[in-house]
Amino acid sequence: MLPATSKLCAAISYRHLRNMTGLRRQAAVTISQELSKLACHSPGPGAWITQVRRRSSLLSSRLEEKPFSEMEMSYIKQGEEALQKSLRILEDLDGWKTETEVRNGDKVLSKVLPDVGKVFRLEVVVEQPLDTVYSELVDRMEQMGDWNPNVQEVKILQKIGKDTVITHEKAAAAPGNIVGPRDFVSVRCARRRGSTCVLAGMATKYGAMPEQEGFVRAENGPTCMILRPLPGRPSQTRLTWLLSIDLKGWLPKTIINQVLSQTQVDFANHLRKRLARAA
Repeated sequence: MLPATSKLCAAISYRHLRNMTGLRRQAAVTISQELSKLACHSPGPGAWITQVRRRSSLLSSRLEEKPFSEMEMSYIKQGEEALQKSLRILEDLDGWKTETEVRNGDKVLSKVLPDVGKVFRLEVVVEQPLDTVYSELVDRMEQMGDWNPNVQEVKILQKIGKDTVITHEKAAAAPGNIVGPRDFVSVRCARRRGSTCVLAGMATKYGAMPEQEGFVRAENGPTCMILRPLPGRPSQTRLTWLLSIDLKGWLPKTIINQVLSQTQVDFANHLRKRLARAA
């Protein structure tokens, strides 16, 4: 029940450019310039997602020379896969049904996908600029347990480059112990270009973090958050959270649906309070 993270369209780090020569370096620079132009336009959601997927795939195919081990490259590819799958789900606007709608405009929608199961989509507007929200969710992700009662702990197990991390997340038991404590091991991919961010993630295997006593090892993904400034209101941020979780164990679907949709609504409220205190 945690937001699985992750920034838009793979930006190229200085280290990567420095390790390239000739046409490879020129190609990387050209792609980066094209992404910068993309960030200056404001197409509709469907067109924007399609462009992100195309540019991200193009970058992945170009940047073959990376100073990473085979295992690290595997995690990077998993993060990219989570991002691509999440964007494909959000790109399809058909079939979403309202699960919860709050007076302040917060809304949780859901749909059932053949190869994924039931996914949930939170749509909210936060009264804080994007940089503030981004810093809280990415730069200070390990502090999430301090302000979100649904989270017991988030720990970064490994950082890979500037965009990918492996995390261990402990989720607190639901009220009344309806759903016992769960934990997750996730790969998170964070991409940012201009004023738009995508924070994507999915379950992964990590040998140094076996199953923990007292917790059921659940799996999430593909999941993602998209952060964008509200058009004409840069002091406000539109947050879209795609949530897909397999809680494991035997649980009635009605309870799972209730817990996950409420978790998203609660998250928005807790995030607002955290940002207001930090302002």
